[in-house]
Amino acid sequence: MAVASLAGVLNGASVYPSDELRQSFLPNDVVNLCIGLPILIVSMWLTWRGKLIGLLFWPGALFFVFYNYLVYIFAMPLGLPFLLHLTLVGMSVYTMVALVVAIDAQAVQQRLSGVVPERLSAGVMTGLGVLFLLRVIGTIVDTFSSGASIPQTELALHVADFLLSPALIIGGISLWQRIAFGYAAALGLLFDASMLFVGLIVFLLIQPLITNADFAFVDVLVISLMGLICFIPFGLFVRGVMRSEVSPSR
Repeated sequence: MAVASLAGVLNGASVYPSDELRQSFLPNDVVNLCIGLPILIVSMWLTWRGKLIGLLFWPGALFFVFYNYLVYIFAMPLGLPFLLHLTLVGMSVYTMVALVVAIDAQAVQQRLSGVVPERLSAGVMTGLGVLFLLRVIGTIVDTFSSGASIPQTELALHVADFLLSPALIIGGISLWQRIAFGYAAALGLLFDASMLFVGLIVFLLIQPLITNADFAFVDVLVISLMGLICFIPFGLFVRGVMRSEVSPSR
């Protein structure tokens, strides 16, 4: 991630051969360096220290990597950067699946049942997943009906949203039904969604500074308000996990 992001920041003209790609991915490289890479490292460090919160954060951080670089591989032309981005997608998927399979979901459920906001978190995850999915479907239907074309970077983002939506819905329904998998996956999904909102806000703030894009104040305001929907249950869930670590007998 560090190599891919630094290559884009330091040599954007070569890595991104068009203005559209530079406007989309140059600010995103900064976001990956400032947010994506730190949350991945901190998650692994906390897990290494034996902290449950780190273990539950880690799949979410990997999902952040997967989501971001999936957009790159669908929008970037073939070349060395494309291969690097494809490698990051493959490594993040492999590690995320192996990690989720290795987590003892029953033990996590026993630790967290009753100390985290199950219904609130489940409702927010499911709602966000449905909204993202409807947005993608609506865009596709509108594009086909109008005969207009979607920019490559926007199409790539819709593909990533389409894959994120089922994960949020499945995780939300599992937690609502108090299934063990839902407890093991919920914090990672809330963490991923929260960091994606934060990353998008940072992206919109720095995009006018390093590209010729205009500052989208309304977009920043709307996304900040939407992010609160995710930030609140995420913060409450984190508080519950922290309490469970203080009282491990639960």
